[in-house]
Amino acid sequence: MSTTAITPVPFGRRTKRFMADRPLIPLIILLVILVVILQILRPGIVNERWIANTIKFAIPLAILAGCQTMTMLTGGIDLSVGTVATMSAFIMATQVVNQDPAVAFFLAMMPAVLIGLVNGIGVGVFRVHPLIMTLGTSLIGTGCLQVYQRTVIASGAKIPDFLAWLGTGLTWGIPNALLLFVPLAALIVFTLARTGFGRLLYAVGDNERATRLSGVQYWQVITALYIISSMLAGITGLLYIGLIKAPSLSLAEPLVLPSVAAAVIGGTSIFGGRGGYTGTIIGALILTVLTTLLTILQMPEGARRILFGLIVLFVTAAYLRIVEER
Repeated sequence: MSTTAITPVPFGRRTKRFMADRPLIPLIILLVILVVILQILRPGIVNERWIANTIKFAIPLAILAGCQTMTMLTGGIDLSVGTVATMSAFIMATQVVNQDPAVAFFLAMMPAVLIGLVNGIGVGVFRVHPLIMTLGTSLIGTGCLQVYQRTVIASGAKIPDFLAWLGTGLTWGIPNALLLFVPLAALIVFTLARTGFGRLLYAVGDNERATRLSGVQYWQVITALYIISSMLAGITGLLYIGLIKAPSLSLAEPLVLPSVAAAVIGGTSIFGGRGGYTGTIIGALILTVLTTLLTILQMPEGARRILFGLIVLFVTAAYLRIVEER
């Protein structure tokens, strides 16, 4: 009677497999470690007020990172989200001076829909690479915004009370921005996990050719995707101007690279077909806490951007290694 020897799996390999199968656990551990380090460096900083402020600043980043998550699932990227958010915020702040808030909101969202439509047609129909397409529309949008600024420079700007309440207000210590973010995040998670459109995003990123052969209209999926991405960016701009309360021509541009980093940290593959929005939200929280930590360490803005770039490269390399091992 023969027995087959069972070779034990090394602890290191089991740990890697456990982390790969449950990607949210290492993200939560990393977030807790950063908070502990922050508390050690500045005792007493972690309190209810700090938590509320961290959430308020993480929400706009998380929404923009949601744009990146959805586009990256298809193997693309959206570099125009910063410009779209800035345009919507600036137009809202300048138009609400003389227009009804509802009209100002409509005018503020028009460029978002237009840029999203152009991005979608460029990528989905004419097959322009998403990086090139969204970078081009971002530059065009910036130029248009500079021209627009000259036409309204005499009228001034005003932050609507509702946006200020939504961006900076607290209710029983809870940020009011959660009233917008929680339903929005739930909708994104539900769309990616439970709808046909979400499954198509994963399918396109996993194998575009097979998706086409199965009868899916690729250009329709991509066009809808980039319109949704731009509209989310426009909403982010309106929320962000309520938080910052200072309209400028580069309001949301500094959030573009961190939004990509948050999506990558959250487990979304830049090669498409893998990822989810829950991890992206935690990634946005990690970067927000990390920004606070770097501020305490008095690290300049240039060094922060270098760090975010290194994070993207490191996580991408780690993902490729996991894929190869599997």
